[in-house]
Amino acid sequence: MTFAAGLRAILRQDPNVIMVGEIRDAETAQIAVQSSLTGHLVLSTVHTNDAIGAVTRLRDMGVEPFLLASTLRVIVAQRLVRRLCPSCRKPEPADAATAALIGIPEGSTIYRAQGCADCNNTGYQGRIGLYELVRIDETMRKLIAANADETELTAHAFRNLEAARTLTQTARDYVQTGVTTVEEAVRVIRQEASPDADV
Repeated sequence: MTFAAGLRAILRQDPNVIMVGEIRDAETAQIAVQSSLTGHLVLSTVHTNDAIGAVTRLRDMGVEPFLLASTLRVIVAQRLVRRLCPSCRKPEPADAATAALIGIPEGSTIYRAQGCADCNNTGYQGRIGLYELVRIDETMRKLIAANADETELTAHAFRNLEAARTLTQTARDYVQTGVTTVEEAVRVIRQEASPDADV
């Protein structure tokens, strides 16, 4: 019994929604795409650097671009950052090096972790998600079908920054509003160059 064989067995029960834990190989990708083509809502994860990277990853697994264009609806990338403790976070102006590191104006207010009884002297309380959402509209569908590269897809997906934010922009906003620290934002921004993010 393989994962793909189990997935095929599930499909024989004719479910409306299918949740595939992770698409790792070509066979699972093909089954997920074929299920989507036959009217099932398929939800899954793929390890990529960002939301647009999911398109490239599925292409690399052998899914034809025209099939991706027909079946993809929404891609969401996510990261978790530690949330600053609201009781003890400390505001301070960003120096030139820090501001340049995450792309904010020098002198902007940022917050540092301190530590208190409320947060067990860690400076943080829980975590919060950073999200990057890409809707597959008609233009994006045409770009995917035409085998456009990641640069073109990203340019279209984030052309209107009021409607769509990248992980980096969201991390920057969280730093400036005191939700998290520069260190946490930099950790996430650097992870965009690594292949182990969940999408």
